[in-house]
Formats: sequence, C-alpha cells, structure tokens
Amino acid sequence: IRCGLATFVIILMLVFVTEVVVVVLGYIYRAKVEDEVNHSIQKVYDEYNGTNTDAPSRAIDYVQRQLHCCGITNYSDWKNTRWFNESRNNSVPLSCCKPNVNNCTGSLSRPGDLYPEGCEALVVKKLKEIMMYVIWAALTFAAIQMLGMLCACVVLCRRSRDPAYELLITGGTYA
Repeated sequence: IRCGLATFVIILMLVFVTEVVVVVLGYIYRAKVEDEVNHSIQKVYDEYNGTNTDAPSRAIDYVQRQLHCCGITNYSDWKNTRWFNESRNNSVPLSCCKPNVNNCTGSLSRPGDLYPEGCEALVVKKLKEIMMYVIWAALTFAAIQMLGMLCACVVLCRRSRDPAYELLITGGTYA
C-alpha cells in the first residue's frame, strides 16, 4: 500500500507540474495571440471570394455576423481586398450589415447600415477571454490535485506511525 500511495503522489505531482507549466506558458504567450490573429486574419480576408462553399468566406461571414463587426479594423478594409476590386460594386459583404437594417446591400455609400467596428480586436478579445477560462480551469484542477497529494502524504505519514494501520493489514484486531 505504501508503494502504491507513493506512486499515486508521484503521478499527481507530475500532472500538477505539467499543469503549472501549461498555465505559465498560456499566460506568457497570451500576448502573442494578437500577432498571430493579425497575420491570419489578413490572409483569410485576402482569400475571401464571397461564395458560401469556400471555407475562408464562410468563416469571415460567420465571424462578422456573430461578433457584429466588419473588416479587420473597420469596414473600409474591404477596399483593399481582391474580392472588392473584382466585384466592382463599391460594397462590402452582406454579413457586415446590421440585422435591424432593412434592404441593406452592403454599399459603402450607406455606412450607417454597416457594423462600424473591425473584427480583429473582437477576435483577439474573445480568444484572450477563452484563454483566461482555460487558465482558471487548469488552476482549479491543480488546486484539487494539490489537495489530493496532501491527503495522500498525510496517509503515508500517519501509516508509518500508527499501529492501527498495521493491524488492519495483517488481519489482527484492534481493541
């Protein structure tokens, strides 16, 4: 039993150390998320073609609708895309239209119909929020594991000093 309990404590300790490393790295690299999003989002906007069969197009339309945003920093970013130049209708995708506006065509001549805020800041904010939830969950599990290690150590220490444990194991009775 002593060997099994010691093995349990060691395994818990390894998992605990791994969780602490993940939490620290997650906190450190949290700032790097913004750079990665900036690079990736520009690439996806460049690949946008307006069809619902294309993954980047579906992703951008989904993000713009869900986060109520348009473009990278604002709706005028669409002017620098291949899709805007090829469509030649001076408009942005319909996913930029506010839901309460009727007959929105995405036209840049009616900017009041469009979401004014860009998507990059909102995506970064959402990802950082998710990362904080993950960090807090890992810290909670680490605290529970720490409690488990503490209990196992208490049992290990008490077992070596308390004869009652020996009697239970050897089949003797304790009066």
